[in-house]
Amino acid sequence: MNVRLSWRTRVAIWGVAAVNALSRRLGRGAGTVAGGRVGLFLDPGLLKKLSQGRTIILVSGTNGKTTTSAMTRTGWGGDVAGNITGANMPEGHVAALCASSAPRAVLETDEAWLATVVQATSPAVVVLLNLSRDQLDRANEVRQMAQRWRECVDRDSFAGVVVANAADPLVVFASETARNIRWVDVPTTWRGDAASCPHCTRAIVFEATSWSCPCGFVKPTEVTAILSNVLELGGRSYSLDLALPGAFNEVNASLALTSLAELDIGVEEALTRIRTLTTVQGRYGLRRYGTRTMRLLLAKNPAGTAALLESLEPGDDVWVAINAQIADGKDPSWLYDVPFELLAGRHVSCLGERRLDLATRLTYVDVPCDVIDDPDALREGGGDVTLVANYTAFREWMARTAPC
Repeated sequence: MNVRLSWRTRVAIWGVAAVNALSRRLGRGAGTVAGGRVGLFLDPGLLKKLSQGRTIILVSGTNGKTTTSAMTRTGWGGDVAGNITGANMPEGHVAALCASSAPRAVLETDEAWLATVVQATSPAVVVLLNLSRDQLDRANEVRQMAQRWRECVDRDSFAGVVVANAADPLVVFASETARNIRWVDVPTTWRGDAASCPHCTRAIVFEATSWSCPCGFVKPTEVTAILSNVLELGGRSYSLDLALPGAFNEVNASLALTSLAELDIGVEEALTRIRTLTTVQGRYGLRRYGTRTMRLLLAKNPAGTAALLESLEPGDDVWVAINAQIADGKDPSWLYDVPFELLAGRHVSCLGERRLDLATRLTYVDVPCDVIDDPDALREGGGDVTLVANYTAFREWMARTAPC
């Protein structure tokens, strides 16, 4: 980045660095949000100024944006700035861009802040993954979110490229008026938040891999990429062979690779780099808990949890840890929309603040479970474990376990 900055902007950048360094030193966090807030207070236009002269990709969606952003940064190769701590609002973006002079950046962006960040950063590419309910006490109306996305990437508002999930009707509604749209056709199993048409409110008809509404709102057929057993992109087929587990990560990789192809990054070379990813902020990685080896998975809403449950390997013990703190959303009723019947035949250990709620939900679908009041009782004995946890529970288990 080679942009002449005013004294006010330079002071704001210094403020970001100083406050974040102090925050880390005092053990008050990763040192991102606090400094970003100070920087934006000192210069409200700081994000726009820091974005000038950079090629930026924004990644947004209810599920998968952290992993897709990591894949995109890795696949791009070289020096790429990014909000790798997951602070995905403007404060975190400011901190990420202050911390790096890289001419390229991939910014994970909260769904509700996408319009603000698009306007400030003028990205080359916006990647739209999916939309579903999340944190029910404050982010439950996905139709409104789809309308806000639609307005921010409309042809009159955004001149860059939109890479969008053609399998999600709400994403299609949000993207269909974009000037430069690249549809990616990927498998999806979660349709619970797109039952009715966002145009006419009639029921959307889902048939195998397609969907349509009698009003004429249909799944796009002119696609740039298709994921089935392989990824078809740019006239070639690619076997993904990812180190990260689950079909949902193949979906994430497909969208990441499509976005990079728009910037003339070779698919094969980008995919080779993405295959080196084995963990993203502790997710999917192996950890040690007493004598046990544990794989940690983050689940925060019905759609994401359903995808994780479908990816579980046979044989592993399954622990599920659920909290209901501010970061998680204080309403745990979303558990009743998760297809926990996918755990049939397994025995589940229920952990976290809302372990009784979880155990009750599992009882309704006849999944045997234990309510664990003291996690230390699970440290010794037994085999490998897969732990599915929501935000704050995941953070607690990261602190409780050690890398293998």
